[in-house]
Amino acid sequence: MFPLEHHQPSTMVTGSPRIRLLYQVIVKIAPEFDSWTMARKDFSTVARNAVSVVLTLVSGLWLAGLTAAPALAQNREPAPPPAGFAAPGRSDGAPARPDSSVAVDPKTYVIGAQDILSIKVWREQDFTGLYTVRPDGKITLPLIGDVHASGLTPERLSDQLKQGLSNYINSPDVSVSLQAVNSKKFYITGEVNRPGEYMLAIPTKVFEALSNAGGFRDFANKKRIIIIRGADRLRFNYQDILKGKNLEQNIYLENGDTVVVP
Repeated sequence: MFPLEHHQPSTMVTGSPRIRLLYQVIVKIAPEFDSWTMARKDFSTVARNAVSVVLTLVSGLWLAGLTAAPALAQNREPAPPPAGFAAPGRSDGAPARPDSSVAVDPKTYVIGAQDILSIKVWREQDFTGLYTVRPDGKITLPLIGDVHASGLTPERLSDQLKQGLSNYINSPDVSVSLQAVNSKKFYITGEVNRPGEYMLAIPTKVFEALSNAGGFRDFANKKRIIIIRGADRLRFNYQDILKGKNLEQNIYLENGDTVVVP
């Protein structure tokens, strides 16, 4: 066998960490294997030595892979983020910024539980945000704490917030609007094209509500419509309203009313 320890490693050997380490292992064990096989011609001994050499080579290759992998990982450039990807923004507990609001009359609409309010305080981002009215009817703002909102109009709540913030801000400019109405709903069921739950954000009469439900199905009885209001059952004749008769039956719906079209 050739005395590999006298050979000079080639450029390929010195260029790859894995191959260089394997080459060093071979150089170390090759003379010993050569001396074993030349000194003893016993076949079993040669076989054992051969197996030992193979296992040593496999171990050296595996070790070379472990040592080379971290270096390759460090040299690999990170993949660019996919198109449209945005890094998560900072979350510091500040209220969410409002995007849009529901058109309600701030002088007449009465705030209720589960309504989402959009509160804006000019030049004060710590107070500006969206606030959900809790079941107890209150919202919580920084510094001033709990404020009762249920039962107030947006205009009245704005006045109370101005008064509360005036202890911390000079002449605060506060506006309150409805981001979502969740406290006032009515329901339409039966022979209409779009039965379901409807938001009662603005005063709505029965005739308008039925129009918003997409009209009637083919076999709807338009003369015997019923409005369920608690224990009361109120009659509504759609055909009469079309003819301009008995207009007093076209009442405003209230929170929780159910319109049944048989």
